[in-house]
Amino acid sequence: MTPDDQLWSAIGDPTRRHMLDLLLADGAHTATTLSQQLPVTRQAVAKHLGVLDRVGLVRAVAAGREKRYQIDDAQFARAVAQLTSVGSAWDARLRRIRRLAEAIERGASQDA
Repeated sequence: MTPDDQLWSAIGDPTRRHMLDLLLADGAHTATTLSQQLPVTRQAVAKHLGVLDRVGLVRAVAAGREKRYQIDDAQFARAVAQLTSVGSAWDARLRRIRRLAEAIERGASQDA
């Protein structure tokens, strides 16, 4: 799996996206504080944070016995840029499909 595939796999999980939303909105959190806001256990949150950490979307800073996780701004900006690029590519594809469908429709109405 390429690093980009790992990134998209990490972002593809709805629980991890919710965690990213919380980190973006509130700043740093521990696994414990995140688990209090999510319908999963602290252990599940810790595993999800491990995935996000491995792909570089979050980074951990020691805070006593726990780690505080925060968004890695550079990697997150890279992910946003990729998503924007993918969105633009799909918009272009959909415009081409629409033009083709309209051309087919015009051709069918002229034949009738």
